Amino acid sequence: QVQLVESGGGLVQVGGSLRLSCAASGRALSNYAIGWFRQAPGKEREFVAGIVWSGSNFYGASAKGRFTISRDNAKNTVYLQMNSLKPEDTAVYYCAANRYTGTSNQAEYPYWGQGTQVTVSS
Repeated sequence: QVQLVESGGGLVQVGGSLRLSCAASGRALSNYAIGWFRQAPGKEREFVAGIVWSGSNFYGASAKGRFTISRDNAKNTVYLQMNSLKPEDTAVYYCAANRYTGTSNQAEYPYWGQGTQVTVSS
């Protein structure tokens, strides 16, 4: 079983950048597809970005053109680089792992981290 720990969240001004990290232990992350999701107060959790074992990536509508997902298998870590941040990006960001396929469907991810808070101030 893989364990995931997110880090890198914090408070940033509008237009700023943050890089989130998702560090894995227990299993090699290269064997998993990883998804980033976020949940804002009072809203449902939504898909942000995903990456599969080959490095191919895919994005939700809110992330396209601003966020970049990448992975460093040697460090067993997946990153989410977030640029041009907006107040509506404020949320708890979670990474999740899927043993079989890359997908935006959160129900298909059995392994989750505890989340990291991102707050964008205007």
